[in-house]
Amino acid sequence: MKNFPDVNHDKDSKQNQELNINPENYSLLTDLYQLTMAACYTGEGIENKKASFEMFVRRLPEGFGYLIAMGLAQVLEYLSNFRFHTHQISALQKTGIFNHVPDNFWKLLAEGIFTGDVYAVTEGTAIFANEPFLRIEAPLWQAQIIETYILNTINYQTLIATKAARLRDFAGKNVTLLEFGTRRAFSPQASLWAARAALAGGLDATSNVLAALQLGEKPSGTMAHALVMALSALEGNEQQAFTAFHQYFPGAPLLIDTFDTIAAAKKLAEKIDKGEMKLTGVRLDSGDLVSLSKQVRSLLPQVNIFASGDLDEWEIQRLKNQGAEIDGYGLGTKLVTGFPVNGVYKLVDIDGIPVMKMSSGKFTYPGKKQIFRTFTDGKLQADRLGLMDENYPGRKPLLELVMKAGKQIKPTESLTTIRERTAFSVASLPPEIRRLENPISVTVEISEMLQNLTNKTKSQY
Repeated sequence: MKNFPDVNHDKDSKQNQELNINPENYSLLTDLYQLTMAACYTGEGIENKKASFEMFVRRLPEGFGYLIAMGLAQVLEYLSNFRFHTHQISALQKTGIFNHVPDNFWKLLAEGIFTGDVYAVTEGTAIFANEPFLRIEAPLWQAQIIETYILNTINYQTLIATKAARLRDFAGKNVTLLEFGTRRAFSPQASLWAARAALAGGLDATSNVLAALQLGEKPSGTMAHALVMALSALEGNEQQAFTAFHQYFPGAPLLIDTFDTIAAAKKLAEKIDKGEMKLTGVRLDSGDLVSLSKQVRSLLPQVNIFASGDLDEWEIQRLKNQGAEIDGYGLGTKLVTGFPVNGVYKLVDIDGIPVMKMSSGKFTYPGKKQIFRTFTDGKLQADRLGLMDENYPGRKPLLELVMKAGKQIKPTESLTTIRERTAFSVASLPPEIRRLENPISVTVEISEMLQNLTNKTKSQY
């Protein structure tokens, strides 16, 4: 297979080693093959044919009974800012990769913005395998190039929101849950998206200062072992470190497991009994959290106990089952990593012609689709996947038009609204879908019209 030619760099040219992104660069944050396909479409004269792509997952992550859709707000912001600037087009031309494409391709990029329609499931909605998160209806070249960014945004935020929803579900309504994952997220940008998705999924606060302030939230956190070690070494002992920090931040929990957790708790109890300190909380970050939390509770009965240290929903469930005395949890590494959501983005209609993929294990349904959901007494009963123009009285269609002709027509929702929808979505699910071990997901019904279209499309191929 012939490789693309290498780019010849001037030895004196300055490379941007920061690798940061901003709205001006959105159009280039894509995979190369999106651009080469768009160029090919242009050469064949089909670049402006109306195309419909849908994003969905073929299967849920292992151990998950549902997903919580998230990331739509960032998708709409991306599409609103999508355009190619002169210097970007020049940079693409200098690669030598596009030497044989028609001139019309460069004109297309220079003048093009996103002009399509977007149908999407609202953020915070529970969704299952083969159900589209969104559908893009746009000129083929536009719908193609935007695939990479859309998948990146929705896959990651959906993962975090789902993890957060599960954590809230298993921890309970009254337990404080804090997002501490910034240092473990896959990038600085990912840390911001993770904080947003975690809050929207049901967590109470994030330690990420930038994310919290940009979202209109109040950041939350405690202290690290470094402060205790530094002040203990320089000022005499651990208790002086606690006293100093408490003086400046009287409402913040103290981290008490740097040296001897129980000894620290005993000395704090003495200070409280003498009226020298009014302590609101302590944090445990290591050791046997069940045993330690029970001992700390006996010494500090009126103080909230927080736990952290590679916790997830399975560990929280174990701690609860074993009677741990814990009022809140800090969630980091296992919240913002692992269990990838493998969302895909597939063409379902081109110029009014339904299309499908029939590869083994990667089958897709043709045509523009809608999810029809049935509730009974506030509980989800069934989902039916049908065609967009079908109608089922009593069933709620989940995909809504949120962007028309490149203009957002539905206001961006607040985190509070999305968080409430997430809580409702999870509460509406049957117990077998929500359970931690071996959950059984919804079997999505396929409508008769969609099945007929599928059979017809297959026969045409």
